[in-house]
Amino acid sequence: MKSVVVTGASTGIGQATAKVLVDEGFRVFGSVRKQVDADRLQAWLGPNFTPLLFDITDEAAVHAAARQVRAALAGATLFGLLNNAGVAVPGPLYDLAVDDFRNQIEINVTGQLIVTQAFLPLLGMDSALKGTPGRIVMISSVGGKTAAPFMAPYNASKFALEGLSESLRRELMLYGIDVIVIGPGFVRSAIWDKAEALEVDRYRNSPYFTALQRMRDFMLKSGRAGLPPERVGELVHHVLTTASPKVRYAIVDSRFEHHMMKVLPLRLVDRIIAYRLGLKRKNG
Repeated sequence: MKSVVVTGASTGIGQATAKVLVDEGFRVFGSVRKQVDADRLQAWLGPNFTPLLFDITDEAAVHAAARQVRAALAGATLFGLLNNAGVAVPGPLYDLAVDDFRNQIEINVTGQLIVTQAFLPLLGMDSALKGTPGRIVMISSVGGKTAAPFMAPYNASKFALEGLSESLRRELMLYGIDVIVIGPGFVRSAIWDKAEALEVDRYRNSPYFTALQRMRDFMLKSGRAGLPPERVGELVHHVLTTASPKVRYAIVDSRFEHHMMKVLPLRLVDRIIAYRLGLKRKNG
């Protein structure tokens, strides 16, 4: 049975991908941070799902999980690793707490490296293991190629992940381990049911407060109308199993504005965004 590690399996893309892969006959090791999520997923997905309890920024816990997976593989290679776990930290850069920015990078970039380093031997760097080299799938974002105002920490982390993935793909050619990036647009998730609580009040005295409220409303609307996470899970399955995967896949909804924003001049896109959010220059 082919085995895949999925980080951030408790909700959204990670949970949907775990379900798709189990249904396709894979054994899935899914990382969660809470025992209650581990128990819930174990009961729902059955014996071919094994929860792994770790935070991706905790090196000791991640390496302990890798040893757990190694024991379960019993001398075989790991078929795939999905680096999915991550967070989004919003806020205008001028008012943003530097510690919040550090936390964003620590989770969305450094955490991906910690997980990758821990599982690379199982993916084929350890020549004592039997089986073909595995593949690494990195979940980036449409925000890894284009940046929105007030999402700079998240965008910076995803731009960095894109570069990390490209370097890693070329380094791992030595071992036959491939690295593929998936960049989804808005994905439907339970997170949007809680998005009204997105903390913008802390910026009430900021000149960006009104624009932040508009941005929050836009994200709510777009998220709730976004892609079902199962679509991304199905793409992950394709990426892991197709003979010749592309190096990057973009998956967004079919809204006209997504396509227009890709072809319009950037200065014009700037003006459109400024108009929608009310980022009009103040008169002296």
